[in-house]
Amino acid sequence: MISTASRVGTGNIVGVSTAICLGGPGAAFWMWLMCVIGGASAFVESTLAQVYKQRYPDGDSYGGPAYYIEKALKAPVLAVVFCVCLIATYAFGFNLLCSYNLQSTFAAYSFYNPKVTPVIIGIIMAVVVGYCILGGGRRVVHVAEVIVPVMGIFYVAVAVIVIFANARNIPGVFAAIFADAFDFKAIFGGIAGSCLVFGIKRGLYSNEAGVGSAPNAAATADVPHPVKQGLVQTISVYIDTLILCTATALMCLCSGTPRGEEVSGAPYVQNAISTVFGTVGPIFITVAMLLFAFTTLLGNLYYVDNALAYLNGKKTPSEAFMRIFRIICAVVVFLGAIISMDAAWALADITMGLMCLINLPCCAALSGITVKALRDYERQKAEGKNPQFRAADIGLADEDVDFWK
Repeated sequence: MISTASRVGTGNIVGVSTAICLGGPGAAFWMWLMCVIGGASAFVESTLAQVYKQRYPDGDSYGGPAYYIEKALKAPVLAVVFCVCLIATYAFGFNLLCSYNLQSTFAAYSFYNPKVTPVIIGIIMAVVVGYCILGGGRRVVHVAEVIVPVMGIFYVAVAVIVIFANARNIPGVFAAIFADAFDFKAIFGGIAGSCLVFGIKRGLYSNEAGVGSAPNAAATADVPHPVKQGLVQTISVYIDTLILCTATALMCLCSGTPRGEEVSGAPYVQNAISTVFGTVGPIFITVAMLLFAFTTLLGNLYYVDNALAYLNGKKTPSEAFMRIFRIICAVVVFLGAIISMDAAWALADITMGLMCLINLPCCAALSGITVKALRDYERQKAEGKNPQFRAADIGLADEDVDFWK
């Protein structure tokens, strides 16, 4: 649920809209391609997180990239650097951006004042998030966890209605997507602002595959074989991109509403949905963004807690430290509502890129272990068994692992 909350969020709405408005319709194609690559990287990183996860005294498990970097690659310094980058990304970069994206949905309403409204929304969000992460609001969190999957289904249903209401535009939309995606003269003429770059960046922001965040949650799953969790995480990437991101892209493009830098983000999606649902459309997007943003913010901070524990000798820091840190995180949520769009996206892109530069080469270096685990899983399935994992079956000694001894 945690990894899903973080994957399925504001990026499915605002990330896709920004990519299309700034990069062109071809960005949708490059998001789809990133989904295929991302599904593979999600499988590798999550399987590795399971193989090298640690055991709590009560039998539960924990882990993530820092643990397989330290244990398998014997690179504890690099593991520390990765944790620092994760904290910078999820406590600051992504939460700043998530807060900005949420407040931007209110720009569609007549009461919106660019100098006052973001401040008010930022204060409200900071107070609610702070209340929940400081130990209160457990019922609020539980309700949100129940509502968000339902909202995701409703969002796809609404998008499908808009798409079929403009069914005559579907062939032209796909033609535009592929024509723009393979317009290499335009791509290489201004690669930084091309559909290829925006498709890759926003696709990565949306599904987070290969970034190294989801493995922190994947390591906690109780499964008999690491590959099972790797496959689950792969499916979640496909759901995120092929269903939710595609729904946003086709809804916006089929609606025929004008796109451009001035409407990039939530306004473009709100304009698209209002072509069918009128004034109710923008309200629906605002409600969806409120729920997605809330669970994304909390899910992001779960990853941060895991990184802090690793940096503190693999144990949770003191209660006083965590209280101060969480207050800082709540302040970050407030600041995100009042910074500019360019600053929000730039910070998120930089910090996310640093995580990828560490995690992906590590996954490539350890891919042989993942392949062995997959073959072991397939062999047992072929024999009609419910696959059970033993480290020795893939050539790992007891001292190489912790949970699977």
